[in-house]
Amino acid sequence: VQLVESGGGLVQAGGSLRLSCAASGSIFSFNAMGWYRQAPGKERELVATIVRGGGTYVANSVKGRFTISRDNAKNTLYLQMNSLKPEDSAMYYCAAGRTIATMPSGSWGQGTQVTVSS
Repeated sequence: VQLVESGGGLVQAGGSLRLSCAASGSIFSFNAMGWYRQAPGKERELVATIVRGGGTYVANSVKGRFTISRDNAKNTLYLQMNSLKPEDSAMYYCAAGRTIATMPSGSWGQGTQVTVSS
């Protein structure tokens, strides 16, 4: 299954973006899906995860501002990002795996750039 992210772009601080991650096949087989981000010179950061049953995790750095969701019928993962800050600027990647722990070794998209101007 291939993953393709979209929805990134340039936005002013305080603005919103919705990232999408479209899968070429069914995502139902993936119990765990999530979003990572990586800014230049920084380590990759886990932003949010969602499991098939609907349970979610959101990193403290984005809690209250970002929401992760998945639409199994559309084979798409989403990340709604509100109240964006300059420090949210990064390349955002979606990933999928059988478990949250194995997502890093699972399927990855090519990334979509998010830039937040101050």
